[in-house]
Amino acid sequence: MEEFLGMLDRLPEVRQGDGGEWVSLKVRGKGFGYLWERTETVGLKATIEEQMALVAERPEVFEVQFTAGRFGWVVVHLDKIEPDELFELVTEAWCLTAPRPMVEAHEAAHGIGHSV
Repeated sequence: MEEFLGMLDRLPEVRQGDGGEWVSLKVRGKGFGYLWERTETVGLKATIEEQMALVAERPEVFEVQFTAGRFGWVVVHLDKIEPDELFELVTEAWCLTAPRPMVEAHEAAHGIGHSV
């Protein structure tokens, strides 16, 4: 749980909000994830294609949460996923939600998506 929350510090302008049963994860007021400490799961925004692929590939780790528009939210069981893969999914959820200029600045600063 603490390791997951620490990952959020690596992404710009992430804000946590108390939702009672969960902690909401937002960037510039828009949600990209939820943490349920009681069940040790995280709900993350993804594309519908990725949601379906993750759940089909490893149903013991991922489950469908819901779909909204062109996004498919996926539940991740934190005790069944490696930290690097989890951070990649969190980053993708953040990138789907953050304003494009912020995403581009973050990617440029970290050499993501650019051939060197």
